[in-house]
Amino acid sequence: MTNGITKTNAVIECILSRSSTKYYDPTATLSDEQIRELVRIGTTAPTSFHLQNWRFIAVRTPEAKARLSPIAWSQPAITEAAVTFIVCGQMADSSVVPERLAPLVEAGIMPAKMVPEWEIPARDLYMEYPQRQRDEAVRTATFGAAAMITVATSWGLGSTPMIGFDAEAVHREFGLTKDEVPVMLLSVGAVRPGNWPQKPRRPVADVLNLV
Repeated sequence: MTNGITKTNAVIECILSRSSTKYYDPTATLSDEQIRELVRIGTTAPTSFHLQNWRFIAVRTPEAKARLSPIAWSQPAITEAAVTFIVCGQMADSSVVPERLAPLVEAGIMPAKMVPEWEIPARDLYMEYPQRQRDEAVRTATFGAAAMITVATSWGLGSTPMIGFDAEAVHREFGLTKDEVPVMLLSVGAVRPGNWPQKPRRPVADVLNLV
């Protein structure tokens, strides 16, 4: 540790070693229990007003992969990775705030009187603003996917976030609701040789302003 900054730990190593996987082992699978655990941990990511406005469709059977592949540019990861998640963000809906906060109240984390203090500003922020609702859907889904990527890396698995797909076709083929946005696809699975290491990034000095 230098100047209060931890130079390395397991989480940092996962982030620094992660790269988008191109080559998966098509014979490797993930159990439904592993898939559920990946999503469970991933959904501890932050959401606005604790909305938890996301849903994950785990495309893992050959039949489901065959449905997704042609509407996702036939990218090899769709069929070769153990699972590809359709990461859906749900349009921010302030009316669900009391329901989503109820477990916090029951657990003694939040006093009941504080619930309206969250619901009212959430309503003011989103109710009359469809673009803000959609923006929040995209933010939320991205936070969740990013957390899942780190979890997958910690398990020794590869992952590939993808935006190459026909959003309308995915919406139709996999039964998304009118309030759901297919933000990205996220393939996860065991890797095979040939993948690149993490690509160099731009210098911090080029992307950071200290004011």
